[in-house]
Amino acid sequence: MAEVEEIPYEPTSEEEVEVEEELEEEEEEEVFVPGSSATEIKLFGKWSFDDIEIRDISLVDYIACKGDHATYLPHTAGRYQLKRFRKASCPIVERLACCLMRKGNNSGKKLQAIRIVQHTLEIIHLLTDQNPVQVVVDAIINSGPREDSTRVGGAGVVRRQAVDMSPFRRVNYALYLLAVGAREASFRNLKTMAECLAEELINAARGSSNSYAIKKKDEIERVSKSNR
Repeated sequence: MAEVEEIPYEPTSEEEVEVEEELEEEEEEEVFVPGSSATEIKLFGKWSFDDIEIRDISLVDYIACKGDHATYLPHTAGRYQLKRFRKASCPIVERLACCLMRKGNNSGKKLQAIRIVQHTLEIIHLLTDQNPVQVVVDAIINSGPREDSTRVGGAGVVRRQAVDMSPFRRVNYALYLLAVGAREASFRNLKTMAECLAEELINAARGSSNSYAIKKKDEIERVSKSNR
């Protein structure tokens, strides 16, 4: 029998291109290992909670911004009003958003309040080049009065007596003053609510007397000092 001569197979140019593309795709595909960046919770997908520092040791338990209290959005739909002191575990940025829903025209509009807070954080970052969550925390620490005066006595004889303010009430009062200051600044003004709130928070974080909250805090502490 005559031997059949084997002709070596030569792939066409199209097949070579397909093989090369498959090899490149295999090289590009890497096994995904979830790292810290994938699991890290960031507010609005931007602002990290990991490097937030609460410089006042007495307020650490009442400014919720770390660990379990870190959230992607300031909207947890938690029922914090049901039990006393439960709102201390509400994320601090969400509490700020809730404070903006004041006066009948704005009550219940939480999505609008969240949008204002989101724009505020962006403006703070542009003006200060810092983590805006840290600026909010510093503003709350600086704006809470440490001393207040209360009415003591009865039967027509009433006098004022200076008393220390609890850390929980300091945080509550600071949020109230910051929200009121921003609302009054934006009323009948060309500036938006977000711009006014950003300016108020930056001034309060710096301890500047241009801040409504800082001025009110100093006034409350001055009155209580005279009533000791």
